Amino acid sequence: MTEQKRSIDLIPIKKLLITIGKSLLFFIGWALLASFLPIPDSSDGAVWRFWAELIPLFAIVVMTALFWFIEKKNVPLNIVSSPLKSLAVGTIAGIVWLGTAVGILALTGTMTIIGHNSVPMLWLWIISIFLNTIMQEMLVRGYLYQLIKANYNTVAATVVTTALFTLMHGGAFEAGIIPVLNIVTMSLLMTTVLEYTHSLAAPIIMHFIWNCVGAVMLSGVSLADDYPNLCITEFTGNALLSGGEFKIEGSVVVSLLNTALALVFLFLMKKTSNNSTEKR
Repeated sequence: MTEQKRSIDLIPIKKLLITIGKSLLFFIGWALLASFLPIPDSSDGAVWRFWAELIPLFAIVVMTALFWFIEKKNVPLNIVSSPLKSLAVGTIAGIVWLGTAVGILALTGTMTIIGHNSVPMLWLWIISIFLNTIMQEMLVRGYLYQLIKANYNTVAATVVTTALFTLMHGGAFEAGIIPVLNIVTMSLLMTTVLEYTHSLAAPIIMHFIWNCVGAVMLSGVSLADDYPNLCITEFTGNALLSGGEFKIEGSVVVSLLNTALALVFLFLMKKTSNNSTEKR
């Protein structure tokens, strides 16, 4: 084997090691920065939660900017491309997504609102959810996703980031196979929305609607334990349908809905691609 041939054979291994190294440095750097920055003390739960969400977001913004400049801006971030399209797609898809799931559970009698709570500083809790959603999407489908996609392909980026997103929601593993399946398919859905709009803003908006309305408003989606609930909601009947202890995110309805919506966006992507080809 010649020296040139040996050098060529090592290129894929070198590329893989560099990609893994950058990914680990990015993630570990974010985790360390977020853990080292202190959360200001506050006797007000809403204020404390705001800082608890802002600091990890600040850390991911810093790490994203740092690695983006290190890459000499060669990795496209696509944070807010086509703002109007991103806003429209994220809002409409988010409403249809959660609205359909809640509608089916309500119509089948497995989800019932039985009371209401008073939530002081509701607006600040909502802002905190928005900050958390931005952080999650930037961590999973921001630099890391685009780095792997640029070096390999969309499939590789999707597999790796879906695994990361699932591990970030580790509580689902204690609830059973359906909640885990729902987290996986949710991540795949968010990725198809990202690929369709070419903008991270769309999955951020969609994810925010799911978390904000589903959790704080309807008490049907799991967030950190200190988040309040505006409605007192009861989930009864067959756990496969109602979600049991995992509520909306434990229902097989969400599994089917996530899959169906992901297929819709894949179809729209293919249609858009075909139209672009015909115009050429």
